[in-house]
Amino acid sequence: MATLDITAANFEETIEKNDIVIVDFWAEWCGPCKSFSPIYDEVSEKYEDIVFGKIDTEAEQELAGHFQIRSIPTLMIFREQVVLFSQPGMLNAAQLEDVINKVKDIDMDKVHSEIANQESE
Repeated sequence: MATLDITAANFEETIEKNDIVIVDFWAEWCGPCKSFSPIYDEVSEKYEDIVFGKIDTEAEQELAGHFQIRSIPTLMIFREQVVLFSQPGMLNAAQLEDVINKVKDIDMDKVHSEIANQESE
């Protein structure tokens, strides 16, 4: 699946309407971002059930600020609208696939229950 350019205009809808969304925060001037991009694109082709999005931190400063992006590239993974993974720096293809498989294995009923318990305290 090709990557999706995510902007403030389509961010919320993308997160709400897809089970798993992986977001790469990047910038054109960032060397490591350019190195990570082909890895990200290659892995995205293996997972038809996951949305792989890219947020240009220069064009989307409000989104980058909202998520407190201080270093790029930063990878963030949402599942059922919950951030399960957020890490700055590059991953190789095997590391990225390992993280994806771990996210897929998480019991989301348990996660939502824990969130509900924290919010009620």
